[in-house]
Amino acid sequence: MELRVLVYAPRGRDAAVVEGVLAGQGIGVQVCADREEVLAGLEEGAASVILTEEALAELLQDQRLTHWLQGQPPWSDFPFVVLATKREGRRPDKDFRSLHSLGNLVLLERPLNAETLASAAESAVRARRRQYAARQHLDELGRTRHELERLNGELESRILTRTRELSSANDRLMKEINERERAQNALTQVQKMEAIGRLTGGIAHDFNNLLHVVNMNLELVSLYAKEEKVKPVVERAKSASRRGARLTNQLLSFARSQSLVPKLTSVNQLIGGMKDLLEISVGAGVEVEYDLCEEDATAVLDPGQLEMAILNLAVNSKDAMPEGGRMKISTGTRYFDTDERDLPAGDYVMVTVTDSGTGIPPNLLQKVFDPFFTTKPVGSGTGLGLSQVYGFARQSGGIARLRSEEGQGTTVEMLFPQADEEAEPPLAPVRAAGLPPKAGACHILVVEDDPDVRRVIVECLSLIGYRVTEAANGSEALAQLGTAKPDLLVVDYAMPDMTGAEVISRARQLVGAIPVILATGYADMAAVERLACKPTILRKPFDIAQLGDAVASVLDGVKEKVEM
Repeated sequence: MELRVLVYAPRGRDAAVVEGVLAGQGIGVQVCADREEVLAGLEEGAASVILTEEALAELLQDQRLTHWLQGQPPWSDFPFVVLATKREGRRPDKDFRSLHSLGNLVLLERPLNAETLASAAESAVRARRRQYAARQHLDELGRTRHELERLNGELESRILTRTRELSSANDRLMKEINERERAQNALTQVQKMEAIGRLTGGIAHDFNNLLHVVNMNLELVSLYAKEEKVKPVVERAKSASRRGARLTNQLLSFARSQSLVPKLTSVNQLIGGMKDLLEISVGAGVEVEYDLCEEDATAVLDPGQLEMAILNLAVNSKDAMPEGGRMKISTGTRYFDTDERDLPAGDYVMVTVTDSGTGIPPNLLQKVFDPFFTTKPVGSGTGLGLSQVYGFARQSGGIARLRSEEGQGTTVEMLFPQADEEAEPPLAPVRAAGLPPKAGACHILVVEDDPDVRRVIVECLSLIGYRVTEAANGSEALAQLGTAKPDLLVVDYAMPDMTGAEVISRARQLVGAIPVILATGYADMAAVERLACKPTILRKPFDIAQLGDAVASVLDGVKEKVEM
């Protein structure tokens, strides 16, 4: 249809003649009977229109043709061939404007020969073909543009999606890097604390033995010396020895090497019994608030060490509030799952001490649990209070944490595994006071690897009146048991060849049940608890009265069992 030629010549034989000429050239022709058919043919599609001048005048009266011409797409310039009547001179301007309003116009004056008409028709058809080719090219360009826009949209979408994925992957990577750095820092901190703890524990253990020798020799001096002026000198030396003993206890607590004697403890009751002591310790300028939980808060721990830890924290809080302030002691219970750092999953008892003091700078927070580190002025503290809290919490199966912000105060939290109220508490140590009674002819074997400590224990027991033999290590003690069974063993725990717990276990295999006093400043309480008959524990350093009362108490207990 688009290659046909519309012929509109309503008068005479012009239409038939034109149709015959074009048909002879192989051009498709549609003869239109009226202008409605011409306009319909234009809408359907055609290559050109051949019409007479008088038919053009009739067609131009219809505005639909003008609208159709004006509405042509950019590629279209529809060709018209007008068969005009030959005139003399120039056509009137009106007729000229009418002809050229068609745009692409070829004017042929009649009469004309067939070749001229055929040539004009072929030229119009060729021109229309080129327009159709341009249309096809524009359509292809349009499709290409749309496809390009679609691909660009998909590319932008893919880029956006990929950017999101890369951003998400980068966030995950940064999170993993931060988590790895946090874990590495935590591991480094733990390794540092463990290394410091081993060093501190070794030094404190040996120093504790030295203090023990000094303390007991001072006891002997006070007994041997007859002059009154010697007694105050001895007392001052013993006072210094006691301060050193407290220092070594704090060091051993930090190193988790202290001989803790855990027992089932109600944390709320313990804090309730400390209220007067705490309020006196912090002074009138500090308001103390208690927030003790209603639920059960019991844990298996050393109550004396917990009291010392809370008292250390209270004193630290007081020092952080020189102008006065508020201190809050609270308790509670909480369950931690396996994601909690440094803690196995389970129920825990929390003891929290919070103050409104000056706080701690961020660059010092990693050092607060280090032994001998303190933010106080020189001479105002030993720097062992927080390290004792940390070591005690770790040795008790829990952890100590600290949060602080400058100007906002400090919070220290201790966590301990929660225990059942019906749990059986371990055996408590003997705490004796007063002078020991004179002994009978009881035989005591002292097993101690430090010669100075062993000598002073032997001398003190001999002075009380006991028959004493000694052994420098576990193997020597077991060899002596093979020849004679003593009435009592006094055994140190930390010895080079075997521990005190191993000595006790093998001794009972050799000679049966035998009463034992474990005289030590350090003991693995888990190993001691595994013994069938738990020994009495006497903590170093001790004095002659404590040693004598402990021995007498154990022997009296054995005597009562025999009499029953």
